[in-house]
Amino acid sequence: MKRLFRRCGHAPGALTPEDRAAVDQFRATLAALRDMETWTPGLYKDIAVRVGPFVERAHPRLGDDHGPNLIAVSLVHPDTPHAAAYLHGHQLGYTGRGWLRCETDKILGVWNPALTPLTHAAADLELPDDVGMEPAHYAVHVEARRKDNSGRILLRMGPYTQTWLASRDADRLNTLLEGKAATVMPGYTVTAKGTPFHVSDHASYSDPHEADACELLAALLEDVKAP
Repeated sequence: MKRLFRRCGHAPGALTPEDRAAVDQFRATLAALRDMETWTPGLYKDIAVRVGPFVERAHPRLGDDHGPNLIAVSLVHPDTPHAAAYLHGHQLGYTGRGWLRCETDKILGVWNPALTPLTHAAADLELPDDVGMEPAHYAVHVEARRKDNSGRILLRMGPYTQTWLASRDADRLNTLLEGKAATVMPGYTVTAKGTPFHVSDHASYSDPHEADACELLAALLEDVKAP
């Protein structure tokens, strides 16, 4: 039996404005896929990445040094930075995931708004729990700096899998340093701050799950003050 195909929702004839808009959007999406701007390492424009059968917008992390095969990204709603997009993105699971490790072979190219219909958000679907990307890790550095910004890192803690864990330990360390920072190393300002975890330098970090950050810092301060 011959199968008949008709335009859904409308009788045969001239395209309605709604149909025309849908056709134009479809053509724009195809053109965006065909003529996508190539992404290269060090290019910190938003990118289009594959998440299952969908395409999502992702924001690369500046200064990430993991290497040519992995970068750190955060998945963002396609209409970012509009307030409505943030609310919709929160409902659909875009926010709160933090930085993720994205294999560069999942990158289709530089993000184009015409790709929006290919996202979970356009289908009003939540992002899956497993987006195929592991968490990108964080660290805490205790730094000694002179007024000219020269100095060195006294202590590295990491990796942390969530930013709030790194921020918590940085706050604890800064509380420990209150009233002591000026006398620990005269001429230096000593502070703790959260920062990306540099996987390539992992041997220089102390694991925060194996040792308490404050205990390590207290022992370090005693060594620094010792004659």
